[in-house]
Amino acid sequence: VQLQASGGGLAQSGGSLRLSCVDSRRTFNNNGVGWFRQAPGKEREFVAAISWNGDNTIYSDSVKGRFTISRDNTKNTVYLQMNSLKFEDTAVYYCAAGLRSAATSYGDRYRYWGQGTEVTVSS
Repeated sequence: VQLQASGGGLAQSGGSLRLSCVDSRRTFNNNGVGWFRQAPGKEREFVAAISWNGDNTIYSDSVKGRFTISRDNTKNTVYLQMNSLKFEDTAVYYCAAGLRSAATSYGDRYRYWGQGTEVTVSS
């Protein structure tokens, strides 16, 4: 598994962005995948996760109803659609693949991490 996150950038408050996480080695189709974020001066926090086949998704309370995680295993890609962005969504976003097929919010259950993509939301 080798993950590449992209899609970050600058957005206005209330706007939208879509992040993508591609596995260049095309091997994470059996893995649960999660998105995490880390804002300046803060600890990394869980955002969303999806099971290997997309049947199960979980979200943090802070993004529930605004963000949607999905995956297309034919393209070896997991997406994070972010709508109604808020200033406090500003962070570097990381995707990660776990060793198991389930979705989980526990960061220590993810083994493979991408390099991060920066999201900045202007207030």
